[in-house]
Amino acid sequence: MWFDTQAEEAAKFYVSVFKNSNVNKVTHYPEDAANRIGCKPGSVMTVEFTLDGVEFVALNAGPQFKFTEAVSFVVMCETQKEVDYYWEKLAADGGEPGPCSWLKDKFGLSWQVQPRLLIELLGDPDKAKAERVMNAMMQMGKIEVAALEKAARSS
Repeated sequence: MWFDTQAEEAAKFYVSVFKNSNVNKVTHYPEDAANRIGCKPGSVMTVEFTLDGVEFVALNAGPQFKFTEAVSFVVMCETQKEVDYYWEKLAADGGEPGPCSWLKDKFGLSWQVQPRLLIELLGDPDKAKAERVMNAMMQMGKIEVAALEKAARSS
């Protein structure tokens, strides 16, 4: 994950959101490399961290590249309570809610916070049911499980 200068701050934020997570290792720029890219010698270069068993590396390498919606991380949730928790935490402090389960966090990284039920219902062999669920989802930002279930039941 490419950051300008916020790799350590981002890693600490993500670790605070996801259970079973931790910062594993932080490396710092040696003087020559720092001077080449225009950062302060000794500043954070990389942060290795684990989010609920998945390993990531965040890199501070300048402002050339930004996150886009072309890549997003999916948080699969079992309950509405989990959807609410991750949605609120990830969209906090300057994040941006989006449509159909998407949001951007305060660092500009895109996330999809979805109940597992959504994927199951969208793949239902009853095509009319799946379409009703899709239409309901298209009206939502944060996904509401009860509304999905209602759409699935209606005819």
